[in-house]
Amino acid sequence: MRVLDSLRDVAADHDALVFDQWGVLHDGARPYAQAVGALTALGAAGHKLAVLSNSGKRAEPNRDRIEAMGYPRGLFEEVMSSGEALWRDLASGLVSERVFLATERQPGDAARFAEGLDVGFAETVAEAEALLLIGCPDDSQPGDWDDVLAAAAARGLPAYCANPDKRSPRPGGRFAMQPGALAEDYARRGGAVSYYGKPHLPVFRGLERALGLAGDRLVLIGDSLEHDIDGAARAGWDSVFVWGGLHRADIDPADVPGSIADLARAHGVAPPTHAIEEVM
Repeated sequence: MRVLDSLRDVAADHDALVFDQWGVLHDGARPYAQAVGALTALGAAGHKLAVLSNSGKRAEPNRDRIEAMGYPRGLFEEVMSSGEALWRDLASGLVSERVFLATERQPGDAARFAEGLDVGFAETVAEAEALLLIGCPDDSQPGDWDDVLAAAAARGLPAYCANPDKRSPRPGGRFAMQPGALAEDYARRGGAVSYYGKPHLPVFRGLERALGLAGDRLVLIGDSLEHDIDGAARAGWDSVFVWGGLHRADIDPADVPGSIADLARAHGVAPPTHAIEEVM
């Protein structure tokens, strides 16, 4: 594993650089200090850039959010989200249920997600055919959902998780619970969960098709060992672990390679190909 000073050190070795969002490009409200300039320079140098995000929202809202934070319009050739992958399966009928009890970060997120789909939303578990886990309010605590998950498990409802992340960074160094935590809890209760997004292979293969590139020529830059780095390894991609993001508190700056190797072993995942403190 090589510790990088800049992404320029590996850019020429790959046909595209693929970026995670939260913890890499921004903290949910603001872009990271050097990231906009670094990516703008990479794009100007002719490197192909893309985004692969565990976001329950569709691709275009994610692209709009990134551009609103100062990333130039058109900088990313493709933006693929886990929510987009789930939307496409709902549209094609691969997901057959049509009435969902949805979890949202903000009221109305589920309705916006479902635009163009022939689906409806239930107010109670008793009315639902399945759970749709697309977001959590930022102040959510795990116990907030106990009654809903217990009732859904008792009915044997399937759950579709549009964001496998368990937590995500927020301004001020905070972290917010994400749908992956609910999905994990539901699975422990015996519920059947279908996951969309990293580290699961379909979303990687979908982006490969969209870019028209082979996985062995792609590199994923991400801050989650469990989702970004493990997913890249499964897909046969190279990876750059942003150690100043989600796992900053776990890394000893005096021994970055050793800390990352220990952390990867603790998580039961392959170590990253490269590491960098932040996108620069």
